[in-house]
Amino acid sequence: FSLLLTALAETRDPRRPQGRRYALAPLLLFSVLAVLAGATSYQGIITFIDVHRERLNTEFGVCFRRAPALNTLRNLFLALDPSDLEAAFRRHARYLDQRIGAEGWRTVALDGKTLRGSFDHLHDQPAAHVLSAFASDGALLLAHQEVAAAPDEIPAAPELIAELGLTGVLFTADALHC
Repeated sequence: FSLLLTALAETRDPRRPQGRRYALAPLLLFSVLAVLAGATSYQGIITFIDVHRERLNTEFGVCFRRAPALNTLRNLFLALDPSDLEAAFRRHARYLDQRIGAEGWRTVALDGKTLRGSFDHLHDQPAAHVLSAFASDGALLLAHQEVAAAPDEIPAAPELIAELGLTGVLFTADALHC
């Protein structure tokens, strides 16, 4: 995960310099690890960091004296620019993809999914829909892009392919793109 930490270090920190008790990159990495371990809420992320704090400090060379407060985490996530995070994850995925070094024809599957539980009743917004690019030979998600709904995948697919900048790749898509 040190490679992901390096990619996250390039994310712009939206917090004021005076209020930075926790370094941004490790805090984001620990949050990712918490979600991978099953955390589904801010409190779950905080509990994960609190339980594993000493091990995380040792492994990643940081010095968190305690887990962040719920409002600290929530305000940070609300202030972060989603495109900065997406760029960091794409850099990390590109590096991992290059390390795989698959030979012959590579395949990347494009598919759209509606994210369960992402609708917003309060603001009357529909569920989020994303178009993803999955490198099947490396079992690696290279990128995803939010689209308004399933029909909007069609114009978004060529844009995503161009952004990936891959050559010698066979792209596949479902029947919607026929």
